[in-house]
This record gives sequence, C-alpha cells and structure tokens, in this order.
Amino acid sequence: MGLPMVHFNAPVLREKGVPITTFDDALAKLTEDMVETMHAAGGIGLAAQQIGRALQVCVIDLSQSQRDFTWELDGAKAPLELIMPMVLVNPAITVLPGDDTRYEEGCLSFPEIHGDVERPDVIQVSFQDLAGIRHTLVCDGLFSRCIQHEVDHLNGILFIDRMSKKVRQSIDDEVKALAKRTREASKD
Repeated sequence: MGLPMVHFNAPVLREKGVPITTFDDALAKLTEDMVETMHAAGGIGLAAQQIGRALQVCVIDLSQSQRDFTWELDGAKAPLELIMPMVLVNPAITVLPGDDTRYEEGCLSFPEIHGDVERPDVIQVSFQDLAGIRHTLVCDGLFSRCIQHEVDHLNGILFIDRMSKKVRQSIDDEVKALAKRTREASKD
C-alpha cells in the first residue's frame, strides 16, 4: 500500500530516527509499503522520515539505474537484482579514502527541486536486514550517494543542508514556496 509522502518543512524531516530493535512482520510490511511508495513516486531511495516515521530504516532500489557504480556486499559482488530493493536498518556510514564528487540531487520530499551536492564517492555502510542480521556494504558512485542521502534523512539532515551557499541560494525561492505549501496543507 502506498504511503503519504512528507514534504519540506514538516518537522519529522528534522528528527533523528529511533533505532529499530524489533524485527517483525510489522517492520517487513512497513518497508514493503515504503518500496511501493518509492516506486510510485519514481524515486531510488526513501527514508522513514519521508513517510512521517522517525525510525532508522530506509529503502533503496537502483535496479533500473545505469550501473556506473561498484559494490561489494559482505565481501562478495552479488548481482544487483538479488539485493534490490535493499532495506537498510540502523545504518552507519564510514567514509573510505577517495575523492569527493559533485552531482545534482533531488529528493521526493522536495518535488521538482534539484541542486548540486558534494559528497564522498566511496563509503562503507554497516546495517541490519529485516531479520536483524548485520551486513557490510562497500560502494561508490550513485549507490554511495543514494545511501548517504537516505542516511542523512535518518539523522534529520536534508540535501539542502549539504549544498554550497551559492547553490542553496539559487533554489531558495522554490524551497520557501514548498515550505509555505506544506504549512498550508497541514492546516487542512
């Protein structure tokens, strides 16, 4: 079932998610609904905060993306189709040596608003799956960027916070208009 999407300036987008301690059918159903919502919105990632829940869980699906990235899950290169969509519970990122990259990002909580964000290219993320089993993923490129974007959400950080002052100023009017629409919608 598709879930309602939360837009900027909803307070939950600034909340740090609560760690997941119960791995049950309710969590599986929540993430299944998150994947459906993400797909329906045409996204490649979705954090719990974006559906109004301050939890440490996000979903990612890069199976339809151009594969200009590398990955290794638990020391092996599993076919992307076997690991997507991916659910990351209680993720923690470690930046690995490498260059930073600048890339235009968008966000489902900021419809039609885009801007360049600089992020580390190579990361390692440790996370749990829906059974609570720990995994380690090393990735770069779009895979890395998507995870960093979603994990930021889990910590109350938005992609606009990562933009340079110049880029942020270039979209300021759009962001203010969205915040106004969000305030007005919350009064209904």
